[in-house]
Amino acid sequence: MKKNNPIEKLFWSIAFPGFGQYLNGRLFKGTVFLVLEILFNVMGNFNEIIMLSFQGKVHQAAEAANYGWLMFYPCLYFFAIWDAYKDAGGEGSKYSFLPFVFCAYFVTVGLMYSTEVSIFGVFFGPVWLPMLAVIPGIIIGWLIRFVILKFSTSS
Repeated sequence: MKKNNPIEKLFWSIAFPGFGQYLNGRLFKGTVFLVLEILFNVMGNFNEIIMLSFQGKVHQAAEAANYGWLMFYPCLYFFAIWDAYKDAGGEGSKYSFLPFVFCAYFVTVGLMYSTEVSIFGVFFGPVWLPMLAVIPGIIIGWLIRFVILKFSTSS
């Protein structure tokens, strides 16, 4: 399969880890990501906590979550997205992986603190707080990439 349209592969991988790899013709790798996605999803009760969170039952979602399994999810998720994007030819420049890596870090930390943190009195729980953590993850990843590129070219 042609390695074109990395953005398409990125978005399919966002929808479901493994799909981008399938589109890239990486069937074994896509299957591994797909199986791990389903395993972490089922064991972490992820679909249930997503449904409860969207219904506004955020405290119930926090109680239903299996954090031991969910802790694996952000790294798998963002690695699968980056891998599909990179494999489709989307890497383009040095250190383009950094926003993906920092999203994984920040979402994992957001998940860890999701039972404790309220922002302006609002409890976001195990879905919304980690999703909000994507924003600083992308920003910090881009900033670190910018700084590394700036100082590595000026030497």
